[in-house]
Amino acid sequence: MIESWRWYGPYDKITLAEIAQTGASGIVTSLHEIPYGEVWPSDLIATRKAEIKAAGFQWVVVESLPIHERIKRGDGDLAPLFANYRQSMANLAANGIHTICYNFMPLIDWTRTDLAAPVARGGTCLRFSAPKMAAFELQMLGRQAAEDDYPEPVRKDAAVWFQQSTEAERETLLHSIMSGLPGAYDRYDIAGLKRALKGYEGINRDDLRANYRRFLQEVIPTAEELGMRLCVHPDDPPRDLLGLPRIVSDATGIAFALDAVPARSNGLTLCAGSLGANPGNDVPAIARRFADRIHFAHLRNVRKDPDGSFEEAAHLEGDTDMVDLIDALLSEERRRRAEGREDATFPFRPDHGHELLMDIGRGTHPGYPLIGRLRGLAELRGVAAALSAVSGPVGG
Repeated sequence: MIESWRWYGPYDKITLAEIAQTGASGIVTSLHEIPYGEVWPSDLIATRKAEIKAAGFQWVVVESLPIHERIKRGDGDLAPLFANYRQSMANLAANGIHTICYNFMPLIDWTRTDLAAPVARGGTCLRFSAPKMAAFELQMLGRQAAEDDYPEPVRKDAAVWFQQSTEAERETLLHSIMSGLPGAYDRYDIAGLKRALKGYEGINRDDLRANYRRFLQEVIPTAEELGMRLCVHPDDPPRDLLGLPRIVSDATGIAFALDAVPARSNGLTLCAGSLGANPGNDVPAIARRFADRIHFAHLRNVRKDPDGSFEEAAHLEGDTDMVDLIDALLSEERRRRAEGREDATFPFRPDHGHELLMDIGRGTHPGYPLIGRLRGLAELRGVAAALSAVSGPVGG
């Protein structure tokens, strides 16, 4: 597997020179400065690629080429937005970049309620608290329909938290929930989020699936022509939030996505942490079931609580058997090499990490510290090397 690292470009406080010391060879990044729905100009792609190459890396994955919310809602004349997306794909391919990670989560991206939860041995991690999320939906947004989304014990804990919280703590919760949005985009305040949610009124799970299928039908044929690989990122967390359906949360959702347009270009980002937050998901089994369509892997671990909360564990700790998962991915690479596939080796990255040592107070993008991911990459590299010593070479 190709060891890779997510870099937020000019917005990232971690430099390419620092990333070079991690041992990673691939960079995963995006043009975060381009508004959703606009074409990525070829010259800007070339400039960013040259910057990455000058530092000794390859730009191996675009994460993400975002999908405009109107496409997700099926709202209005979408032909210009689809045309822009296809043109951005063509511009990336012309610059030798052929893998795009994206998601179809409505309105908000990955969601956490705590960005600096204490870790037992020191440092901090990201956490999703079901009671805090319920308090946000019920008390702060006033979304009474959320009573059906959370069991009574969680609602009771939510009410207690809200009653005891200060205005500053509620503002921190809003900031945490909005922090999954990448790049330089404005975050919603409560009033803005309520307005944005109105755009999804009346859109149910079947509607969102239909809109997703249409997106795939519009762009995957172009991906096939360009030799590109699109790989959907599972929902994070893998559950409905804010009354919005999430449709790529388990094996059933993944199968829908991949079967909607059954082409190799229509693939999966295997995110262990996102899938692992669902107690019903056996992540290594999911990896083996969809191995042929995995184009990119995010390796991360979580530790779940009975009430639906979870926190991000160290990469080799938590509820997912990371050794078994890496074994599944390496087995797929060996199978592809035996077939002679040109995509036999695919990139992975240490997804998120604890804030450790000099990470504390540096102000990097939430979930993306230097030392925590360096530790994670080293651990994952060690597992891959040990397994490969027994079964065959790592590849790339």
